[in-house]
Amino acid sequence: MLVALYNRTFDEQDVPVLLRILKLLEFHKLQMVFYKGFYERLEPFIPFPVTPRLFTGKNNLPKQTDMLFSLGGDGTMLDAVCFVGNSNIPLIGVNLGRLGFLAAIPEEEVEDAILSLVRGSYTLEKRTLLHLDSSIPLFDNSPFALNEFTIHRQDTSSMIKIHTYLNGEFLNTYWADGLIVATPTGSTGYSLSCGGPVVFPQTSSFVITPVAPHNLNTRPIIVPDDNVISFEIEGRSEQFLCTLDARTETIRSNVQLAVKKENFVVSLVRPDEHNFLKTIRQKLYWGIDRRN
Repeated sequence: MLVALYNRTFDEQDVPVLLRILKLLEFHKLQMVFYKGFYERLEPFIPFPVTPRLFTGKNNLPKQTDMLFSLGGDGTMLDAVCFVGNSNIPLIGVNLGRLGFLAAIPEEEVEDAILSLVRGSYTLEKRTLLHLDSSIPLFDNSPFALNEFTIHRQDTSSMIKIHTYLNGEFLNTYWADGLIVATPTGSTGYSLSCGGPVVFPQTSSFVITPVAPHNLNTRPIIVPDDNVISFEIEGRSEQFLCTLDARTETIRSNVQLAVKKENFVVSLVRPDEHNFLKTIRQKLYWGIDRRN
Protein backbone atom coordinates (compact mmCIF):
# COMPACT_ATOMS: atom_id res chain seq x y z
CA MET A 1 0.00 0.00 0.00
CA LEU A 2 1.30 3.47 -0.94
CA VAL A 3 0.22 6.31 1.34
CA ALA A 4 0.80 10.03 0.79
CA LEU A 5 1.51 12.26 3.78
CA TYR A 6 0.44 15.91 3.86
CA ASN A 7 0.83 18.55 6.54
CA ARG A 8 0.47 22.29 6.13
CA THR A 9 2.21 23.38 9.31
CA PHE A 10 3.05 21.91 12.68
CA ASP A 11 4.42 22.95 16.07
CA GLU A 12 7.57 21.41 17.48
CA GLN A 13 5.37 19.77 20.12
CA ASP A 14 3.74 17.72 17.32
CA VAL A 15 7.04 16.08 16.34
CA PRO A 16 6.68 13.10 18.74
CA VAL A 17 3.26 12.10 17.36
CA LEU A 18 4.46 12.60 13.77
CA LEU A 19 7.48 10.38 14.48
CA ARG A 20 5.15 7.80 16.00
CA ILE A 21 2.96 7.82 12.88
CA LEU A 22 5.96 7.34 10.60
CA LYS A 23 7.25 4.44 12.70
CA LEU A 24 3.84 2.77 12.68
CA LEU A 25 3.54 3.10 8.90
CA GLU A 26 7.05 1.72 8.48
CA PHE A 27 6.36 -1.15 10.91
CA HIS A 28 3.33 -2.19 8.85
CA LYS A 29 5.45 -1.96 5.67
CA LEU A 30 3.43 0.84 4.09
CA GLN A 31 5.27 2.78 1.40
CA MET A 32 5.25 6.56 1.87
CA VAL A 33 5.39 9.62 -0.38
CA PHE A 34 5.76 12.99 1.36
CA TYR A 35 4.47 16.44 0.48
CA LYS A 36 7.70 18.34 -0.25
CA GLY A 37 6.97 21.23 2.12
CA PHE A 38 6.11 18.82 4.93
CA TYR A 39 9.33 16.86 4.43
CA GLU A 40 11.44 20.04 4.46
CA ARG A 41 9.90 21.19 7.75
CA LEU A 42 10.16 17.74 9.31
CA GLU A 43 13.69 16.83 8.24
CA PRO A 44 15.50 19.06 10.82
CA PHE A 45 13.68 17.22 13.62
CA ILE A 46 13.64 13.71 12.15
CA PRO A 47 16.69 13.10 9.94
CA PHE A 48 15.95 10.67 7.09
CA PRO A 49 18.65 8.19 6.01
CA VAL A 50 17.71 8.89 2.38
CA THR A 51 15.45 11.47 0.79
CA PRO A 52 11.96 9.91 0.49
CA ARG A 53 9.71 10.09 -2.51
CA LEU A 54 8.12 13.57 -2.74
CA PHE A 55 5.18 15.32 -4.37
CA THR A 56 4.37 19.03 -4.65
CA GLY A 57 0.73 19.01 -5.73
CA LYS A 58 -2.04 17.17 -7.52
CA ASN A 59 -0.09 17.04 -10.80
CA ASN A 60 2.68 14.83 -9.41
CA LEU A 61 0.86 12.93 -6.68
CA PRO A 62 1.45 9.30 -7.76
CA LYS A 63 -1.64 7.84 -9.41
CA GLN A 64 -1.08 4.53 -7.62
CA THR A 65 -1.47 6.25 -4.22
CA ASP A 66 -3.92 4.20 -2.15
CA MET A 67 -4.62 6.81 0.51
CA LEU A 68 -3.63 10.34 1.56
CA PHE A 69 -2.99 11.05 5.23
CA SER A 70 -3.89 14.60 6.28
CA LEU A 71 -1.89 15.39 9.43
CA GLY A 72 -3.30 18.52 11.03
CA GLY A 73 -6.70 20.10 11.50
CA ASP A 74 -9.76 20.55 9.31
CA GLY A 75 -8.01 23.26 7.28
CA THR A 76 -5.32 20.76 6.37
CA MET A 77 -8.01 18.32 5.23
CA LEU A 78 -9.57 20.98 3.01
CA ASP A 79 -6.17 21.58 1.41
CA ALA A 80 -5.83 17.83 0.82
CA VAL A 81 -9.15 17.78 -1.08
CA CYS A 82 -7.54 20.00 -3.74
CA PHE A 83 -4.67 17.51 -4.06
CA VAL A 84 -6.86 14.47 -4.67
CA GLY A 85 -9.59 16.18 -6.74
CA ASN A 86 -11.27 13.60 -8.98
CA SER A 87 -8.49 11.01 -8.58
CA ASN A 88 -10.58 8.77 -6.25
CA ILE A 89 -7.72 8.71 -3.72
CA PRO A 90 -9.36 8.45 -0.26
CA LEU A 91 -8.47 10.87 2.56
CA ILE A 92 -7.88 10.04 6.20
CA GLY A 93 -7.48 12.83 8.74
CA VAL A 94 -5.38 12.68 11.92
CA ASN A 95 -6.30 15.61 14.16
CA LEU A 96 -3.34 17.69 15.33
CA GLY A 97 -5.52 20.80 15.46
CA ARG A 98 -8.45 21.81 17.61
CA LEU A 99 -12.03 20.79 16.83
CA GLY A 100 -11.45 18.27 14.05
CA PHE A 101 -14.79 17.41 12.41
CA LEU A 102 -13.07 16.23 9.22
CA ALA A 103 -9.74 15.25 10.75
CA ALA A 104 -11.63 13.08 13.19
CA ILE A 105 -8.94 10.65 14.39
CA PRO A 106 -7.33 11.93 17.62
CA GLU A 107 -3.65 11.35 18.41
CA GLU A 108 -4.42 8.64 20.96
CA GLU A 109 -6.28 6.55 18.34
CA VAL A 110 -3.65 6.72 15.59
CA GLU A 111 -2.29 3.23 16.19
CA ASP A 112 -5.74 1.64 16.11
CA ALA A 113 -6.61 3.59 12.95
CA ILE A 114 -3.49 2.45 11.08
CA LEU A 115 -4.14 -1.13 12.20
CA SER A 116 -7.69 -0.79 10.80
CA LEU A 117 -6.26 0.28 7.46
CA VAL A 118 -3.89 -2.69 7.33
CA ARG A 119 -6.71 -5.10 8.19
CA GLY A 120 -9.15 -3.42 5.82
CA SER A 121 -11.64 -2.76 8.63
CA TYR A 122 -12.77 0.66 7.48
CA THR A 123 -15.43 2.25 5.31
CA LEU A 124 -15.22 4.92 2.63
CA GLU A 125 -17.73 7.73 3.06
CA LYS A 126 -18.61 9.46 -0.20
CA ARG A 127 -18.89 13.22 0.36
CA THR A 128 -20.60 15.66 -2.01
CA LEU A 129 -18.64 18.64 -3.33
CA LEU A 130 -19.78 22.06 -4.54
CA HIS A 131 -18.76 23.27 -7.99
CA LEU A 132 -18.44 26.98 -8.82
CA ASP A 133 -19.17 28.33 -12.30
CA SER A 134 -17.98 31.89 -12.86
CA SER A 135 -17.70 34.29 -15.77
CA ILE A 136 -13.97 34.76 -15.09
CA PRO A 137 -11.35 32.15 -14.11
CA LEU A 138 -11.20 31.69 -10.34
CA PHE A 139 -9.43 29.38 -7.86
CA ASP A 140 -6.63 28.08 -10.11
CA ASN A 141 -8.65 25.45 -11.97
CA SER A 142 -9.86 23.86 -8.71
CA PRO A 143 -13.36 25.40 -8.56
CA PHE A 144 -14.76 22.95 -6.03
CA ALA A 145 -15.23 22.81 -2.27
CA LEU A 146 -15.97 20.15 0.32
CA ASN A 147 -17.41 22.49 2.95
CA GLU A 148 -18.85 25.69 1.55
CA PHE A 149 -18.99 28.52 -0.94
CA THR A 150 -19.44 32.04 0.40
CA ILE A 151 -20.01 35.57 -0.82
CA HIS A 152 -18.95 38.20 1.70
CA ARG A 153 -18.57 41.94 2.03
CA GLN A 154 -15.00 43.16 1.90
CA ASP A 155 -13.27 44.51 5.01
CA THR A 156 -15.48 47.03 6.86
CA SER A 157 -17.78 47.96 3.99
CA SER A 158 -21.54 48.17 4.45
CA MET A 159 -23.78 45.13 4.22
CA ILE A 160 -24.50 43.85 0.74
CA LYS A 161 -27.55 42.71 -1.21
CA ILE A 162 -27.34 39.20 -2.66
CA HIS A 163 -30.15 38.35 -5.09
CA THR A 164 -30.35 34.56 -5.07
CA TYR A 165 -31.98 32.25 -7.65
CA LEU A 166 -32.75 28.52 -7.81
CA ASN A 167 -32.58 27.18 -11.37
CA GLY A 168 -33.13 30.75 -12.58
CA GLU A 169 -36.20 31.36 -10.40
CA PHE A 170 -35.93 34.12 -7.80
CA LEU A 171 -35.58 32.82 -4.22
CA ASN A 172 -34.74 35.79 -2.02
CA THR A 173 -32.69 38.95 -1.67
CA TYR A 174 -30.40 38.73 1.34
CA TRP A 175 -29.41 42.00 3.00
CA ALA A 176 -26.48 40.69 5.02
CA ASP A 177 -22.74 40.63 5.58
CA GLY A 178 -22.62 37.59 3.33
CA LEU A 179 -24.16 34.30 2.27
CA ILE A 180 -23.02 30.70 2.72
CA VAL A 181 -23.92 27.72 0.57
CA ALA A 182 -22.79 24.63 2.49
CA THR A 183 -22.68 20.96 1.65
CA PRO A 184 -23.87 18.45 4.27
CA THR A 185 -20.21 18.03 5.25
CA GLY A 186 -19.86 21.80 5.61
CA SER A 187 -23.04 22.09 7.69
CA THR A 188 -20.94 21.60 10.84
CA GLY A 189 -18.56 24.43 9.88
CA TYR A 190 -19.12 28.11 9.11
CA SER A 191 -22.82 27.57 8.42
CA LEU A 192 -23.35 26.07 11.89
CA SER A 193 -21.66 29.05 13.54
CA CYS A 194 -24.13 31.32 11.71
CA GLY A 195 -27.18 29.41 12.94
CA GLY A 196 -27.47 26.77 10.23
CA PRO A 197 -28.64 23.20 10.90
CA VAL A 198 -26.53 20.06 11.24
CA VAL A 199 -27.17 17.91 8.17
CA PHE A 200 -26.22 14.25 7.86
CA PRO A 201 -23.48 13.66 5.25
CA GLN A 202 -25.66 11.28 3.22
CA THR A 203 -28.34 13.94 2.71
CA SER A 204 -28.69 15.14 -0.90
CA SER A 205 -28.99 18.83 -0.10
CA PHE A 206 -27.34 22.22 0.24
CA VAL A 207 -27.80 24.66 3.11
CA ILE A 208 -28.16 28.37 2.29
CA THR A 209 -27.26 30.40 5.38
CA PRO A 210 -27.11 34.22 5.59
CA VAL A 211 -24.28 35.84 7.57
CA ALA A 212 -25.61 38.50 9.98
CA PRO A 213 -28.83 39.17 8.00
CA HIS A 214 -30.51 42.57 8.33
CA ASN A 215 -33.98 40.96 8.30
CA LEU A 216 -34.30 38.82 11.43
CA ASN A 217 -36.99 36.62 9.85
CA THR A 218 -34.51 35.47 7.20
CA ARG A 219 -33.41 31.99 8.22
CA PRO A 220 -31.23 29.22 6.79
CA ILE A 221 -32.94 27.08 4.17
CA ILE A 222 -32.22 23.55 2.93
CA VAL A 223 -32.57 22.95 -0.81
CA PRO A 224 -32.08 19.82 -2.95
CA ASP A 225 -28.57 19.53 -4.36
CA ASP A 226 -29.83 19.14 -7.92
CA ASN A 227 -30.51 22.90 -7.97
CA VAL A 228 -28.20 25.44 -9.60
CA ILE A 229 -27.91 28.39 -7.22
CA SER A 230 -26.95 31.69 -8.85
CA PHE A 231 -26.37 35.19 -7.51
CA GLU A 232 -26.39 38.90 -8.32
CA ILE A 233 -24.53 41.14 -5.88
CA GLU A 234 -25.07 44.81 -5.03
CA GLY A 235 -23.32 47.03 -2.53
CA ARG A 236 -21.69 50.40 -1.92
CA SER A 237 -18.34 48.82 -2.65
CA GLU A 238 -17.52 47.49 -6.10
CA GLN A 239 -15.47 44.59 -4.72
CA PHE A 240 -16.55 41.55 -2.73
CA LEU A 241 -15.01 38.37 -1.37
CA CYS A 242 -15.78 34.95 -2.79
CA THR A 243 -14.51 31.81 -1.06
CA LEU A 244 -14.33 28.06 -1.60
CA ASP A 245 -13.52 26.48 1.74
CA ALA A 246 -10.38 28.31 2.96
CA ARG A 247 -9.47 29.82 -0.43
CA THR A 248 -10.42 33.43 -1.17
CA GLU A 249 -10.77 35.53 -4.32
CA THR A 250 -11.68 39.22 -4.65
CA ILE A 251 -14.34 39.82 -7.30
CA ARG A 252 -16.33 42.72 -8.73
CA SER A 253 -20.11 42.92 -8.77
CA ASN A 254 -20.31 42.20 -12.52
CA VAL A 255 -18.81 38.72 -12.12
CA GLN A 256 -21.46 36.05 -12.65
CA LEU A 257 -21.46 33.24 -10.07
CA ALA A 258 -23.41 30.00 -9.75
CA VAL A 259 -22.88 26.89 -7.65
CA LYS A 260 -24.07 23.34 -8.23
CA LYS A 261 -23.23 19.80 -7.23
CA GLU A 262 -19.81 18.68 -8.46
CA ASN A 263 -19.75 15.69 -10.84
CA PHE A 264 -17.32 13.76 -8.63
CA VAL A 265 -17.09 13.04 -4.91
CA VAL A 266 -14.34 12.76 -2.31
CA SER A 267 -13.99 9.64 -0.16
CA LEU A 268 -13.18 9.98 3.53
CA VAL A 269 -11.74 6.96 5.35
CA ARG A 270 -13.55 6.05 8.54
CA PRO A 271 -12.30 3.20 10.76
CA ASP A 272 -15.19 0.94 11.70
CA GLU A 273 -15.36 2.30 15.25
CA HIS A 274 -15.93 5.86 13.96
CA ASN A 275 -19.17 7.31 12.58
CA PHE A 276 -20.92 10.67 12.17
CA LEU A 277 -23.02 10.36 15.33
CA LYS A 278 -19.96 9.61 17.46
CA THR A 279 -18.14 12.58 15.93
CA ILE A 280 -20.86 15.15 16.59
CA ARG A 281 -21.44 13.84 20.12
CA GLN A 282 -17.73 14.21 20.88
CA LYS A 283 -17.17 17.54 19.13
CA LEU A 284 -20.40 19.26 20.19
CA TYR A 285 -20.51 17.65 23.66
CA TRP A 286 -24.05 16.35 23.10
CA GLY A 287 -25.38 14.37 26.05
CA ILE A 288 -22.51 15.49 28.32
CA ASP A 289 -23.07 17.50 31.49
CA ARG A 290 -20.43 20.27 31.36
CA ARG A 291 -21.47 21.97 34.62
CA ASN A 292 -18.73 20.41 36.75
